[in-house]
Amino acid sequence: MTTKLLLLAFALLIAAHIPLRGEMIYDITATDLDNETRKLEEFAGKLLLIVNVASKCGFTGQYENLESLYQKYKDDGLVVLGFPCNQFGGQEPGTSEDIKSFCSLTYGVTFPMFEKIDVNGPNQHPLYSLLAGENSPVKGRIKWNFSKFLVGRDGKILERFGSMTNPESSKITKAIEAAL
Repeated sequence: MTTKLLLLAFALLIAAHIPLRGEMIYDITATDLDNETRKLEEFAGKLLLIVNVASKCGFTGQYENLESLYQKYKDDGLVVLGFPCNQFGGQEPGTSEDIKSFCSLTYGVTFPMFEKIDVNGPNQHPLYSLLAGENSPVKGRIKWNFSKFLVGRDGKILERFGSMTNPESSKITKAIEAAL
């Protein structure tokens, strides 16, 4: 009986450390604004700042800060990933082409941008299920546009920053520099 319990405990211990499909950020796919499916695995080994964005939000000006941050740290391994979302006040009503044009022409965005997704609710994108879900170290509903998640080079979630935190704030830049 003791041997069976030890084997069961050992099996449960091993199972607890095996990631389930979809729990690893690099297993997740997303469609970019050019309608290309991209596996986030292409960003393995990079430091990621993942942001839900919107074109008609009071925080939309953060696109400029995100691009500046990307330009400053991209050669060191930072990649900013933008995920448009229309769940907060309908502030991202445009098509992928509208979003791409707006970001490029208005803010000169060059970091990877993806199709509109849901960050909360029953249609929540798998990326946001991972970032904000029950197993996340920074779990909790996304409250508004321009919420930011810093993901380490190993794919582990490091920190979460709210909409009010400017991408170029010392809080974010210190976290980026510490993780690079």
